[in-house]
Amino acid sequence: MLLQTQSLATHFAPSLTFSKPITKTQFTPPKPNPFRQSLFRALKCSLSVVLEPMHLELRRNKPFPAEVSRTIMELASVGTLSTLTEENWPLGIGVRFAVDEEGTPVLCLNASNRQFSIDKRSSLHVQLEQCGLRTTQCTIQGSLDKPEDRMVLKLHSLWKKRFGEEVDEDLIYVVAVERVLQIENFEDCVWVTSSDYKNAQPDPLRDFAEKLVNDINTNNMEDVNRFCNIYVDLDFQVSEAKVIWVDRLGFDMRLFSPQKGVFEARVPFPSEVMDEKGAKSTFNCMSQLAWEVEKNFHVLDFQKVKQLKQIS
Repeated sequence: MLLQTQSLATHFAPSLTFSKPITKTQFTPPKPNPFRQSLFRALKCSLSVVLEPMHLELRRNKPFPAEVSRTIMELASVGTLSTLTEENWPLGIGVRFAVDEEGTPVLCLNASNRQFSIDKRSSLHVQLEQCGLRTTQCTIQGSLDKPEDRMVLKLHSLWKKRFGEEVDEDLIYVVAVERVLQIENFEDCVWVTSSDYKNAQPDPLRDFAEKLVNDINTNNMEDVNRFCNIYVDLDFQVSEAKVIWVDRLGFDMRLFSPQKGVFEARVPFPSEVMDEKGAKSTFNCMSQLAWEVEKNFHVLDFQKVKQLKQIS
């Protein structure tokens, strides 16, 4: 669960966020980070493409819960359908599903798993594991029913496209979404309205997010560790850092500290990205900037040490 500050974004410089330990151990606000101080000095004097630090704007640096839910439903294909049986007992069964353009779940239920009563109220719980480091979830609540006749052929095609197999049209059911519970990492819970869910768009980076994260964690660990010094305010030493997930607005990191435990931090992109090329290009630019800031800091630090030696 993240504890975030407001976004402090310039036209190029990414906004900075504080992180909260997953173990829920509280910690005092971070001490001033010398790298962060030198970041704004370096931006101001050496990068002409960056606005001055006085031009600060507030902007959202994470996707809305409705977008996250739509993304989960697009990427996952298996969930747990819960209904009431004819004996009025709650029953959950594993099902496969597809979604239409509004995120409506489409199910194939045969005689063995159609054990629900006349009460059409149901829920579909779906989990998405993100690179083995975090699990996001959403629960769709709505009415389980047969689709309208005019929609059957379209839903049949949708199922075939998703799973590559034919399906008996008599077995097709849909869950008419009434509300959605968005859950992040088993902790943060937010209710999303039906209209917000249907009007939201799944994240444009969803289809290659996991590959991009794995590539970064495999080939760019030096950059990831440097990001901890430049883009995240911390008052403790990080022994290991990994990227968890990436979306159109930024990426999430998991930080490990022997003294403080495990933390998560959000590092926003300087601007929204809409495809794989844009995500890679933005990450490379941020890596280059972080390297220059770190280099400038060490140069300034060396000069100060040299001056002190001369004085003494």
